[in-house]
Amino acid sequence: MSTNLSANAVVLGAEEIFEAEEVPGAWTQAFRRLRKNKAALASIVVIGLLYVVAIFAPVIAPYDPLKVHFDAIMAPPRWMPGGKPGYLLGTDALGRDLVSRLIYGSRISMSIGLIPVVFYLVIGGTFGLVAGYAGGFVDTLLMRIVDVFYALPDLLVIITLVTLLRETFLGNLLSGMVILLGALAIFNWVGTARLVRGQVLAYKEMAYVEAAHALGASSWRIMLQHIVPHVLAPVIVQMTFTIPGAIGAEAVLSFIGIGIRPPTPSWGNMIQDGYGAILTQPAMALAPAACIAIVTLAFTFLGDGLRDALDPRMRI
Repeated sequence: MSTNLSANAVVLGAEEIFEAEEVPGAWTQAFRRLRKNKAALASIVVIGLLYVVAIFAPVIAPYDPLKVHFDAIMAPPRWMPGGKPGYLLGTDALGRDLVSRLIYGSRISMSIGLIPVVFYLVIGGTFGLVAGYAGGFVDTLLMRIVDVFYALPDLLVIITLVTLLRETFLGNLLSGMVILLGALAIFNWVGTARLVRGQVLAYKEMAYVEAAHALGASSWRIMLQHIVPHVLAPVIVQMTFTIPGAIGAEAVLSFIGIGIRPPTPSWGNMIQDGYGAILTQPAMALAPAACIAIVTLAFTFLGDGLRDALDPRMRI
């Protein structure tokens, strides 16, 4: 009897030892860590709401952003003396509703923040992936090209390029948005290329990559299936920190008069319009500046949260 009990205990002990506990995947663990970061979750909500506002601007905006209200020129915000009903933040020097212009301006700023980042990822990611994996002459050649772009004063070159092409057909497309997107995409991808190359150099020496080589997998299959998934985490984090820079660049270019063409509203040219009336109608400049600050903080907090969540050294 005691022998049978001992045998059963040994079997049960062996089952407990060899029973594989289901371990969540890396992305699942990252999502669980991200859910614990309240600032990152709040930032996701804010960013999501801003994109909803940008998409449904014609439905949400109380007025046409270009409509001139002659009876309410330079009206102060609704809660201030002299404020007019129907104009929550007041109007500008042409009588255009500031709330409507802010809502439509989010379309420009949120697009400027997102679209160039896709080009950063495609151009810089491709350069870094190929250079890091191929090595040798290919690596040297591609990284020298990256160094040339890195050495250029990007903001100065962007200002020059936008100024030169501003009066051309390309410069007039979508109120100058096309040339602005192109200029930002061409000169700001080098950081992504360097980041991806460094990650690829580390991961291509891993044992599972060598095993894939031994099994006859092609180079492109190894890069896309075995290396790219591991490189995505730091790239995603970098993208969240890059978006505010693109939004800020648009605001700077529009403020100095070579960004989005008036009367199309953007937060940058709204700040320019309100700069001269900062003492008499401060909402004209402070409202779009506050929107830019909110977006910048939201993406910064999201980037911090993603960096912590995607860190493999962190535990659930």
